[in-house]
Amino acid sequence: MTTTDTPRTPPHRTALAIRHLGFEDLGLLEPLLRERGHTVRYLDVATEPVDTALVREAGLVVVLGGPIGADDADRYPFLADELTALRARLADGSPTLGICLGAQLMARALGAAISPGAAREIGYAPVRLTADGASSPLRHLEGVPVLHWHDDMFGVPDGARLLAGTPACPHQAFALGPRVLGLQFHLETPVEEIENWLVGHAGDLVEAGVHPAGLRDAAAEAGPRLHAGATAAITEWLATAGC
Repeated sequence: MTTTDTPRTPPHRTALAIRHLGFEDLGLLEPLLRERGHTVRYLDVATEPVDTALVREAGLVVVLGGPIGADDADRYPFLADELTALRARLADGSPTLGICLGAQLMARALGAAISPGAAREIGYAPVRLTADGASSPLRHLEGVPVLHWHDDMFGVPDGARLLAGTPACPHQAFALGPRVLGLQFHLETPVEEIENWLVGHAGDLVEAGVHPAGLRDAAAEAGPRLHAGATAAITEWLATAGC
């Protein structure tokens, strides 16, 4: 290697974040990944080609949220390429974490259906852990208000374990083995970034009749507990997944 060469990060130390919307990023997860020695890379699928080899070879993939549907490939063609890449990755059982839309896309890639939930969920509330959830890394979120912002719900893929639910959305988390985890809720958004959501998803708030002041206050109240619970849950899951 010459003095002008830039060392390349080995694929197994790359954490690839598949991003659909700029402000729905890794949030508090990014420093956790960097602390564990990962190089973080974003793939903005709305503007960048989806390279199946890149998605398949990364040491860890985190599929982030967004305000579109997992079945909206007719409206957003990049979703078809994203699903192809995720099918290839999940067939290998490689470490993959999905959040909200990301979890729906993972479930869809694994053959499960996506359906409307009983009601739109926007706001902070705990999830109810199943017996499997209570013995998983999500136990650190027991009783902790997490951020909900969704209409749809994933089906539980064949062979996966249901970890959590709410009355309006019985399928809030699933695990397929120790290295694949899908979360319908958000645990990654720090209170310092909630204003981006209140502005960026203002239309959702108007439609749902939710005033941003209430969410702002709820974020401030939930912030410390959610940060601690999310940090513990994801740190344990990363260790279990070999990341």
